[in-house]
Amino acid sequence: MDFWQRYRAIDARDTRFDGQFYTAVRTTGIYCRPSCPARTPKAENVTFYETSAAAHDAGYRACKRCLPEAVPGTPAWNLRSDIAGRAMRLINDGVINRDGVEGLASRLGYSSRQLNRILTHELGAGPLSLARASRAQTARTLLVSTRMKLADVAFAAGFSSVRQFNDTIGEVFDMTPTALRGTGRHHRTAAATTALTLNLPYREPFDPGIFEFLAVRSLPGIESGTATSYARTLRLPHADARFSVKYDGGAPGRPLILTIGAVDLRDLPSLLSRVRRLLDLDADPVAIDGALEADARLAPTVKAFPGMRMPGAVDPQELLIRAMIGQQITVAAARTALTQLSACGSESLVPADGLHRLFPTAAQITDPGFGLLRGPQRRIDSVRAAAAAMASGDLEFGYGDDLAGLQSKLLPLPGVGPWTVGYVAMRVIGAPDVFLANDAAVRNGILALDAGMQGAGTQVAGVQAGGRQQGGHAPDFNEVSPWRSYATMHLWRAAALRSKPKANPKLQPETHPGPQLQSRQPALSAVPAD
Repeated sequence: MDFWQRYRAIDARDTRFDGQFYTAVRTTGIYCRPSCPARTPKAENVTFYETSAAAHDAGYRACKRCLPEAVPGTPAWNLRSDIAGRAMRLINDGVINRDGVEGLASRLGYSSRQLNRILTHELGAGPLSLARASRAQTARTLLVSTRMKLADVAFAAGFSSVRQFNDTIGEVFDMTPTALRGTGRHHRTAAATTALTLNLPYREPFDPGIFEFLAVRSLPGIESGTATSYARTLRLPHADARFSVKYDGGAPGRPLILTIGAVDLRDLPSLLSRVRRLLDLDADPVAIDGALEADARLAPTVKAFPGMRMPGAVDPQELLIRAMIGQQITVAAARTALTQLSACGSESLVPADGLHRLFPTAAQITDPGFGLLRGPQRRIDSVRAAAAAMASGDLEFGYGDDLAGLQSKLLPLPGVGPWTVGYVAMRVIGAPDVFLANDAAVRNGILALDAGMQGAGTQVAGVQAGGRQQGGHAPDFNEVSPWRSYATMHLWRAAALRSKPKANPKLQPETHPGPQLQSRQPALSAVPAD
């Protein structure tokens, strides 16, 4: 967006752009979200910043009226695969808090000096300033949403001392931590509980179908899910954790409520970031749906399910194992196989709400878990080889990768082909423009949508029966780029609804054949069975 496009957005107080850029006003010394209700400043007094950190570095303070730190994050960090986007994903996951700027730079393959120069040029702030802004945002969330002690808030947000915490809150918000806490509403919790309960901001609309996607794949003891909630255990850098998320579509504001039942406070920023990635809460659904509706096939399903989200992953290594085991079998069969495998996982958490086990580590899968794997020997060997590579450190991938990096790391593995890499890219790094053209369920979804259009008397120019374009090739949906991953999600849902009994269309396992276990050839797959 250029200056005048952004200025028109703030003049319209358009909430769609909250979190995507920040408006700083020279005459007041404050910065705001685009939808701030205050009077629109004169254009000559306005400077736009890509990040709140850039506004901090320029000497501006957060507006007390619109609270710009309370908005969802920018969707650009998934859309962008450059160094800036990759760095922001890792900063949000708490890498600088754990490993410092040197650790962040080494993961990205740059020196700290080069990285500082790149981020300052692209985002207006260096890595330390970006991490500081992330800590301030986490601290604000905890102050206004919980009754945690101020010292606990400071360390949970990633500050190294209470003094640093006080200074940063004062500089960013022009308020003391106590005063900032007074602006919020705190969730009531039982006196005996130590759980934290927070509201997760997101952009409307929100399709709760993502909970169904996660629920049908949930593993007993590790996960549980319904049509409006999801809970699980996970392993974080300092300790194990447990959380649950519930969507209340009938309450004012349709809140997403996160309850954290167990977590080391040092891991809290990482947990918050991973939950947001899991539910794709930083997406811009209006922009995505607007692009998808340009395709005549997708328009009806986009209107029926506005705000569809793309499920993320709270553990990249786990996601790869689940995707590989889910190949060539149904969702129900994959769930059974993964439940058997999970018996070798740790049981380090105190049981609560039926959750007591952690998904096995790569090392546990390589050794004791190997005997629990079932199915074709070729798949068992492939899964064990991938787990061994991750356990030894020979295979390292995660939120800081891009699609090309994932391809170079994963394609050499036996049993991993382009379909698997594309699926991992969608779930782990949130790649928005992956289209699994040779996926069986994608083709079935096209057939389902075509059938609906034919029933409505609508035809798509250039498309033959069977979901193929003239020339015999499956459509690639290039016209909806860069949002083809979301087109894939809509097609998966269309295929699943087509195959399910009409009497109970939700939360039923898909029964399509899984992707072919090949290392180089495109895979024919179903709705993924991880």
